[in-house]
Amino acid sequence: MALLDDLAEALAADVMAAQRELGEKGERLFMEVGNYIGTSSPSLQEAFMTACRLHMAADRGRTFFETRVKALKGE
Repeated sequence: MALLDDLAEALAADVMAAQRELGEKGERLFMEVGNYIGTSSPSLQEAFMTACRLHMAADRGRTFFETRVKALKGE
């Protein structure tokens, strides 16, 4: 399923970048895109949504990590 994962990851990366750029206005864009692609490919929808959740978790983890390191350094 390499093609499926590759397509889902590429789309998820683009959607996540757009969400970051749009701020609050785009915070649920990934849901809209997921629902839209789900009408033609439930398999792609699931892979896309998983990739989006991974991106969001990684972003949250990165933010926590950077904040925590600054706090430990006393900055």
